[in-house]
Amino acid sequence: MGSYSWGSAALAWLYRCMCRVANRHVVKLAGPLQLLRFWIFRHFPKFRPAGYDTCSWPLASRWSGYSPSYSEKGPRVQSTRLKIDMLQPRNFIWMPYSSPEVLQVVHKEVLEPRHMAVWRSVTSLIYFTVVEWHQVDMVLPQFGGVQPLPRPALNIDFLMSKDGRGGDRWFPSALQHWHILWETRADHVLRFDVVADPGPSHAYLDWWNQHGKRFLSPEFYLGDPRGVPIPVEASQRGPGRVPDMDRVDDIPDRCRVERRARVGT
Repeated sequence: MGSYSWGSAALAWLYRCMCRVANRHVVKLAGPLQLLRFWIFRHFPKFRPAGYDTCSWPLASRWSGYSPSYSEKGPRVQSTRLKIDMLQPRNFIWMPYSSPEVLQVVHKEVLEPRHMAVWRSVTSLIYFTVVEWHQVDMVLPQFGGVQPLPRPALNIDFLMSKDGRGGDRWFPSALQHWHILWETRADHVLRFDVVADPGPSHAYLDWWNQHGKRFLSPEFYLGDPRGVPIPVEASQRGPGRVPDMDRVDDIPDRCRVERRARVGT
């Protein structure tokens, strides 16, 4: 049991649950949500609840006793959206795990190069029949790099329809291609320059301003912050670069593609 990669299995299940809740007919989010909440609190200090100042191992246990109030759901959602919209670059921590308080409690084995290499591997994450893609090249600043323009995301819609039902199958055989990618993850580790000021490049921010959904709140809540220029430090970081790697083939859901073609969406 100790030879299994429990961390990648937990991430795969969390990613799949987040994909499902993006469907407008789904109203509840399942999965290891303590990991998602921990990620939010570590990267967004303004969202951390007061009174949880002691860092311990496992790191996610720091806020395990936190239970938010469920009263006034509508106003609370609006308030949280506005907080997100008003965030400034200084309100986000790209590399919270390099802080001294974390390094004091984290197990030294976790920081060994053989384990840290897995963090930077663009590979498959597998939990039984659930297969998700570890798209590290989309978040290089979390590993100390500069984020260049994104490449097209891998289309694995076909795998999203698999739930393991409908017969007894040995998953390493049925999903052999994805298991091979996981077994050869050491061959797909991203290598990039680590900089003192990680973050998105000027080109990335320019692209994101044109194509991204910049705000969650209605305009009358915001004033008009749309004229805010791209920070000067983004230009100083340089363009960023992701090394060329063999691209995995897309496997779109053909039924979904054909259905969209029929209805014209």
